[in-house]
Amino acid sequence: MAEKEIICILCPLGCRMKVKEKEDQPGELSMRGHKCKQGKTYAHQEFYNPTRTLTSTVVIHNATLPRLPVKTDRPISKNLIMKAVEEIARAEVEAPVKMGDVIIENLLGTGSNVLATRSLQ
Repeated sequence: MAEKEIICILCPLGCRMKVKEKEDQPGELSMRGHKCKQGKTYAHQEFYNPTRTLTSTVVIHNATLPRLPVKTDRPISKNLIMKAVEEIARAEVEAPVKMGDVIIENLLGTGSNVLATRSLQ
């Protein structure tokens, strides 16, 4: 498997790590450049299943603004981002909405909910 460069985002150091799977031990990674345990854990996650928290907006009716900002309550797999964006784009809600309200439950079966990040009357 090819070597990947991963920049850790868990602390201000921003370690640049070189990561590749060990040829003789599938599932085990060879890495260099990390300065803490967090970086090692992050590199493993990012190498095998990168995830991201998704932020977007949905249409809101009868509110002071036409769109409501939303985000997933936990990261979802990067390979699902485009499908998730399409699903969120179809959502419409009615005002009033409070920050933290669930707008879409269990987005694409990921276990992640889409939450309102602002209250709108």
